[in-house]
Amino acid sequence: MQEYKEIRRGHIKQTPIYLGKFFRMFIYKNDWLVLPMAALIAVIVSTVAGEYMFLNMEGTMLGSMALTCVCLWNGCFNSIQAVCRERDIVKREHRSGMHIFSYISAHMIYQAALCLAQTVITIVVCSQFGMHFPTGGFITPFFRVDIAITMFLITYAADMMSLMISCIVRNTTSAMTVMPLVLIVQLVFSGIMFSVGDAPYTKLTIAKWGMRCLCTQADYNSLPMITVWNQLCKFADYDVNGVKPIGELVKYISENGLRDDLMAETGAAQAVAEYAHTQNNIVLCWLCLLGFIVVFAFLAMLFLKRVDKDKR
Repeated sequence: MQEYKEIRRGHIKQTPIYLGKFFRMFIYKNDWLVLPMAALIAVIVSTVAGEYMFLNMEGTMLGSMALTCVCLWNGCFNSIQAVCRERDIVKREHRSGMHIFSYISAHMIYQAALCLAQTVITIVVCSQFGMHFPTGGFITPFFRVDIAITMFLITYAADMMSLMISCIVRNTTSAMTVMPLVLIVQLVFSGIMFSVGDAPYTKLTIAKWGMRCLCTQADYNSLPMITVWNQLCKFADYDVNGVKPIGELVKYISENGLRDDLMAETGAAQAVAEYAHTQNNIVLCWLCLLGFIVVFAFLAMLFLKRVDKDKR
């Protein structure tokens, strides 16, 4: 029992030491560059996809997809080289008494701080560049807090996934080679960019649950759909034997104030069951993202424990 207490005390003592090291690297190794990069990406996304986010189905789908990609990108870049770039140091210190648990725990705390900072920056930048956030929240009193929790969990889950990869690969070149493949898998097999039906593997992707949570919080199913109306207007001048049937329909809808009703009805017809605007749905997504974080962190420790077997 006494030996167990000493080991535990050693874990606790080592964690702040490595945490301090990571924050020094943040300043002196230019790791702080991830923050302005997050701001720049947020500017681009909010400029392109922010105008109609939360206002209609199409804009919300595009904006949610963009925010999910931003979170994945930020999280992956945070830690993809974090361990492999100092693998030799980790190996040497582990043989000298470093606890892998303490080392990964320090990384988790440090990366959580980075992800939180990136989330706040993204929310602030998007607010300043045309993204109109709703006011009332669904879980908390403030919508920005709700969506910030979701974005933080997506970013942190992606961060832990990359940390795990960084514990597996042996150099930074391998890490940067693997990362694009990981991002492609997240975006393609999640079903948010390409239709994959009800394939079960979509539930094993961070992007799937992040996208679902963002659309749920945005109340996607209650928003109007503008595609049908825009297509009608596009073909309003289509002539059939001197008659413009679509133009007459557009005129009738406009004169009778049915435009909003049409968009609401077409939106209701395109509702997605998994985006149901319920607290249980949001909590389920949050729990799944937390599950990814825990699993990836555990696997990172497991893989890094094998560092002594590295034969390089």
